[in-house]
Amino acid sequence: MTMDIPIKTHRPRVEERLSSYQHLMGRDFPAYRNHVYRAITYAMYFLGNNPQHEELVETAFVYHDIGLWTDRELAYLEPSEALALADNAEYGWGLDSEALRGAIHWHHKTFPYKGPHQAVIEACRKADWIDASKGTLRKGMSKQAIKDVEAAFPNLGFHKTLLRLTKTYGGSMLSGGVKVTRGIVKW
Repeated sequence: MTMDIPIKTHRPRVEERLSSYQHLMGRDFPAYRNHVYRAITYAMYFLGNNPQHEELVETAFVYHDIGLWTDRELAYLEPSEALALADNAEYGWGLDSEALRGAIHWHHKTFPYKGPHQAVIEACRKADWIDASKGTLRKGMSKQAIKDVEAAFPNLGFHKTLLRLTKTYGGSMLSGGVKVTRGIVKW
């Protein structure tokens, strides 16, 4: 079964909000940017591409892993949430702070999220799992749709970057893997 998926190759809010952190990411920036675009595309598909959710989804994904670079920390969810909430307040974006925090906080939840802002948080959770697994976990998305999104936004070594940062910040792959699991995986 082929599933068409709308793909936006340019998102001004994403570009503006990510640009503030490009200097911290250095060579990792293009890979993270494409990860953000892939995840947004998947999440928006799950939300029926409803424009009502677009700014929140875009912002959540700009910030969802940003603590890896801003705080150089493997338990990066809380630093990422704090930065997103601070920027939301400082720049007056007017996004629902609980929905924004939830979309970041629960994006690595193993089981479906149930609770406030469930539709958007669950869409973000499924989208990140699709991309984190390189499409092995499809969450109802067709292989062709994933292939189309990956063609539009190539990986550029994003997963290798995550492994490198795990080793660098954790001291070794083993201890870093334990820190990542304890710090970001939610049940």
